[in-house]
Amino acid sequence: MERMAGKAEVRKVHVRKGDLVEVRKGEDRGKRGKVLEVLPRKGRVVVEGVRVVKRHSRPSRTNPQGGVVESPAPLTAANVMLVCPSCNQPTRFGTDRSGEDVVRVCKNCGKTID
Repeated sequence: MERMAGKAEVRKVHVRKGDLVEVRKGEDRGKRGKVLEVLPRKGRVVVEGVRVVKRHSRPSRTNPQGGVVESPAPLTAANVMLVCPSCNQPTRFGTDRSGEDVVRVCKNCGKTID
């Protein structure tokens, strides 16, 4: 895919906001959490309770106290795997286009994910 000047390449991310995922690589390997945000231009996802970093914030109107704030940092989307809600296992998924909607299907148990 050829890059255009001034345009960021948008990568396709295999998970959606609200999905339950498991971290497959890195420091937080094995942890599970809900996807809070998907950043397709950077190919990253923010997962609840995973890769929590401490940031120092100065006092402001929204946070008059200031201090140290913990928030989840984004991690590479390739390092997370979707967890099937029915078999409760990390899985790859296929798509089923029978009907108007496209639904994701678990490769392990064959049940729909959405």
